[in-house]
Amino acid sequence: MKQLAAALLAAAFLILPARAAEQPAAGAAAGAPAVDAGAAVLMEKETGTILYEQNPHDKLEPASVTKVMALLLVLEAVDDGRLALDDMVSVSAHAASMGGSQVYLKEGEQMSVDDMLKAVAVVSGNDAAVALAEHLAGSEEAFVSLMNQRAAELGMADTCFVNCTGLPAAGHLTSAHDIAVMSRALLQHPRIRDYTTIWMDSIRGGQFQLANTNKLIRFYEGATGLKTGSTDSAGYCLSASAEREGMELIAVVLKADTSEKRFEAAKSMLSYGFANYTLTDVYPSQALPPVDVLLGEADTVQPVLAQSSRILVEKARLNEITTELRLCQDVEAPVEEGQKLGEMVVYVGDEAQQTIPIVADRAVARLTLPGIFSRFLKTLFMAG
Repeated sequence: MKQLAAALLAAAFLILPARAAEQPAAGAAAGAPAVDAGAAVLMEKETGTILYEQNPHDKLEPASVTKVMALLLVLEAVDDGRLALDDMVSVSAHAASMGGSQVYLKEGEQMSVDDMLKAVAVVSGNDAAVALAEHLAGSEEAFVSLMNQRAAELGMADTCFVNCTGLPAAGHLTSAHDIAVMSRALLQHPRIRDYTTIWMDSIRGGQFQLANTNKLIRFYEGATGLKTGSTDSAGYCLSASAEREGMELIAVVLKADTSEKRFEAAKSMLSYGFANYTLTDVYPSQALPPVDVLLGEADTVQPVLAQSSRILVEKARLNEITTELRLCQDVEAPVEEGQKLGEMVVYVGDEAQQTIPIVADRAVARLTLPGIFSRFLKTLFMAG
């Protein structure tokens, strides 16, 4: 009877209305954004889903958007304790010699990691980027090797870094897709927003003023970063991030003709994403039924969803979402905590969009021979 009841209860879950999300194809929603640039990508940060793309794998110069990877390596070092924000960085002659955007560091000058990060994130200081690279890896060359290693780990197959600044160099190339990937990785470190959302600040005890090169920080609702770049050969480039209603998007623009065009392209993509997509949680409409445990010290074990069920969906298709529960009726002990007991499949229309494992919420040991005998006697006693 217990198994029959569990089977009937499981059957009741086969089609459950739920709030969920799909993994849409690029440009799937109506009203694709207007992008006047050589290449572009719009990515949702949490799932990594591409919402729009234009020449996403064209290998192009990234200019100072290169520093997204430099910032990622520095933030990883800070977060795992290899660097502290109040560590002092000594400026080498090589770092002080950098041209382009800079904060005019002098050879022998010392500045904290915190202020160096401000200089890189806010005004794209090439000298500060090189000083941080040397401090962390010993030399810019060694740091660039780490950049390329990290790019490979992230699956950035279009990318080859030659320096840590983005100053023009033969073979220094990446793609809009790869920039979105490394931007997503950087945004996994919440501390980066402390720097990329700065509009105005200063270093050297207030003696040197900083104004963000990313104008979206002031003029686009929810902007969280991330990095601008421009050279004569690269054109105007941007990795722009923004967050609204719990969803963060990354818009990458490469090889725009003007600074205004890169910002307009990014705004168009971000607004398209926020207008058409949302992140939402998927839950069964009632508690998952317990699963019988055969020869276990407990009669049942409670199944639970193994992971977050936040999924991306087109807003227009929220009403098309259903879930299907596939849950075993019984399991033989021993049961391990986290052992798979089934799965919940999320559908948008007729398409399966996400499969979420269902696992045991705790371990259940197998009955020993004395335990089996004790249970048998207890059953006889209760029957009597």
